[in-house]
Amino acid sequence: MSGLLHDKVVVVTAAAGTGIGSAMARRAAEEGAVVVISDRHARRLEETAGQLAEVCGGEAPVAIPCDVTDQAQVDALVQGALDAHGRIDVLVNNAGLGLAADVVSMTDEQWDTVLAVSLTSVMRCTRAVLPSMYARGSGCIVNNASVLGWRAQAQQSAYAAAKAGVMAFTRCAALEAAAHGVRINAVAPSLAMHAFLEKVTPPGLLDHLAAREAFGRPATPEEVANVMVFLASDLSSYMTGEVVSVSSQHA
Repeated sequence: MSGLLHDKVVVVTAAAGTGIGSAMARRAAEEGAVVVISDRHARRLEETAGQLAEVCGGEAPVAIPCDVTDQAQVDALVQGALDAHGRIDVLVNNAGLGLAADVVSMTDEQWDTVLAVSLTSVMRCTRAVLPSMYARGSGCIVNNASVLGWRAQAQQSAYAAAKAGVMAFTRCAALEAAAHGVRINAVAPSLAMHAFLEKVTPPGLLDHLAAREAFGRPATPEEVANVMVFLASDLSSYMTGEVVSVSSQHA
């Protein structure tokens, strides 16, 4: 590894398990970062912290349970990271929740839940971390959007609306943050395969989506995390308000 994130304090939400968040935490640690991981699943979070210990020099990273739909818990996450390491250089807003439902059968509760986890949490976490970044005159935020923010897919109106919102929020918040030396960008993956996604996706749908990819396969979580590492690093120092597609889909 090349030390792209050497000595940077990187906070990753929704980092437990086998998905993009845990892959990003591992890649950040491999690139020399001091990692803080968070997730609402305390047991899985503890397991992930243990798995990251070897990459983190033999000591498990700070792991703080957090439900990103609860502002008090978000504030506690940010303060916990600041108490542990004195600063936050990078925030990765990775939390998201999908839903397959026709508009005519979708309930208000389903819509509200998807937007709370996938969109409003990005605002909450960003709002909580920006004051400390502004005070230092530096920092970086990487949001996890989706190509569904651009492209249409049946039964995905709530998730697509949330991810389109993440893209718009990224662009607008980046303009505000630029004056304070803080950059905000996003990735937009198409399909990244991991064990949890396989459990919650209807049979046959993943094969159908994978067939639409130019490479004929989904991305791995690590392939998405690699782009996140780039956006979190000084290699992207002149990029802000951008949404980078991590996709091999046909046009």
